[in-house]
Amino acid sequence: MSWGRVLAAGIVLVGLVAGVAMWWLQTRAYYFDLDAERAALTVVPRGAEAARPVPVTDFEGIDSESSPIRFRACFRLDPVVVNDAEPIADPTPLTAPGWFDCYDAEAIGAALEAGEATAILSRRNDPYGIDRVIAVLPDGRAFAWRQINECGDAVFDGQPAPEGCPPAPEDQ
Repeated sequence: MSWGRVLAAGIVLVGLVAGVAMWWLQTRAYYFDLDAERAALTVVPRGAEAARPVPVTDFEGIDSESSPIRFRACFRLDPVVVNDAEPIADPTPLTAPGWFDCYDAEAIGAALEAGEATAILSRRNDPYGIDRVIAVLPDGRAFAWRQINECGDAVFDGQPAPEGCPPAPEDQ
């Protein structure tokens, strides 16, 4: 075998290892499983400041410490317990890693668009600029994610916080 072939094989091998490492880092490395207790699902009733806990079953969840918007969850709840929850104006289900099978952002988004699901506020500014949203289907299936709110949208772009937003933390 010539040195050229050895070098070419080495380059291909390094590229393959780098590709697998990049895929793993992007889709698996920073996620961890959540249980319902650790996820502490809540809803904010209309006109209220404080959230209240919501009982759920069949919970599957993931999160990551590397980004505040990597939280995703699938669960069941009694839709009656969230009837008084504050609706959220612009729910945008964010995609989840392909291996997190119970959560399909496109299907959730389609259900919201068609009026088959209702999006409600679970937590506001937790952490600052990020809201937790829950989409609830009439049969009790529910999905949760975090998305950037209007406060975070402005502050993360270096603008002052809009009127009605709490003051931005110093580290923003």
